[in-house]
Amino acid sequence: MLGIRATTPFEKRLGHRFRHRDLLELALTHRSHANERGRNEHYERLEYLGDAVLGMVTAELLYRKHPTLPEGELSRLKAQVVSQGTLARHAAAIALGEVLRLGVGEERSGGRGKPSLLADSLEAVFGAVYLDAGLPAAAKVIHLMLAPMLEVDEGRSQLLEADAKTRLQEIAQARGGALPEYRHTGATGPDHSRLYRVECWLDGKVVGAGEGTSKKQAEQRAAAGALSHLQEALKA
Repeated sequence: MLGIRATTPFEKRLGHRFRHRDLLELALTHRSHANERGRNEHYERLEYLGDAVLGMVTAELLYRKHPTLPEGELSRLKAQVVSQGTLARHAAAIALGEVLRLGVGEERSGGRGKPSLLADSLEAVFGAVYLDAGLPAAAKVIHLMLAPMLEVDEGRSQLLEADAKTRLQEIAQARGGALPEYRHTGATGPDHSRLYRVECWLDGKVVGAGEGTSKKQAEQRAAAGALSHLQEALKA
């Protein structure tokens, strides 16, 4: 009689024990590893599937968690949740890079720590969990990633503001332009209850503004306004 396979440390960190070990191995196999062995099996097809599963699970969670948020803010929240930076940080938190199967060249170039590679492979793992045990299992794993980012304060997710500066900087860097600049334009109220005002400048013009009970909070809200401005500009 065959014994039950022990759960690996990575599966414990992930929050899912695979019934079909081959799916996990495929999700951890980079194209470079497959090419060096003259094989075609790597994680990119699973990545495609996992991206779709992640999007659906995230959209449903945000829809149910924030019944009063309009479509535009839900879309912005979702974009931040499934961004490369967010996925890469979670992949690093569960030490996904340590268990990836990489080719020699990719290994030497620091592939285990590349944000793009970590984000892609995490989506592949989500796809593998979905095929291994269905949508409820995949949703459970994805919820473990989302939970720390979706603390609710007065019916609104803190993610909308907490990650806005990071996301705006990522967009600015991808465009090859100047980084965002935050200018403090004033404050009102008594010392024990100050309200600070900040403008967010990008490429020489104001693209967002915000107020907050701290300078940091005002900057985050200005960045959130800038993200909204950029999204509207793209739609035009």
